[in-house]
Amino acid sequence: MTLNRNFQRELDRIIEENQKSGILPSLLLHACCAPCSSYVLEYLNRFFRITVFFYNPNITSQDEYERRVGEIRRLVHAMPFVHPVTLKEGEYEPGCFFDMCRGLEKEPEGGKRCFGCYRLRLEKTARLARDEGFDYFTTTLSISPLKNAVKLNEIGEELAERYQVRHLPSDFKKRDGFKRSVELSAVYGLYRQNYCGCVYSRRNSGDRSEH
Repeated sequence: MTLNRNFQRELDRIIEENQKSGILPSLLLHACCAPCSSYVLEYLNRFFRITVFFYNPNITSQDEYERRVGEIRRLVHAMPFVHPVTLKEGEYEPGCFFDMCRGLEKEPEGGKRCFGCYRLRLEKTARLARDEGFDYFTTTLSISPLKNAVKLNEIGEELAERYQVRHLPSDFKKRDGFKRSVELSAVYGLYRQNYCGCVYSRRNSGDRSEH
């Protein structure tokens, strides 16, 4: 994949083409958490019929998982939308995450273990998008300054070919998307965790916040 691709421009082009055709396509949007989803939903709900898919087997514990899914449930009910947004809650499957991590436990944050986690969550999303007839799938993950948008889109495009469902290109941190997500988190009083979700990111989180 070309490193200097402008994923925001590619998304703009898709939106423009759909609008010219009078199409309101369906989108299965993988959501990592409520703060990251806030801006993405505000932005995309004008152009897509969105189902939010909360599937994150990387999250450290059942309690943390329930807290995060509760926040996105609350956000979807509280936000005003141009087109209705629905929520589909995936199963909490930490065993799948730890199976993927075998041999990668000592990898640095942002490396091969994270890429495997991207793939794990995106593959579940792509398969569901195919099975339920969605027009597109994508993830909110690219809004984080600590996530690799190039790798996310590379994996998304590979899975789109495998499952024969279109991947929506994204780099949601563009156009101050991350900044807007922080603002919306304050508006809705969202829980903003300071680590991505897994035990490895929690150990390395320190005082930084990516959500």
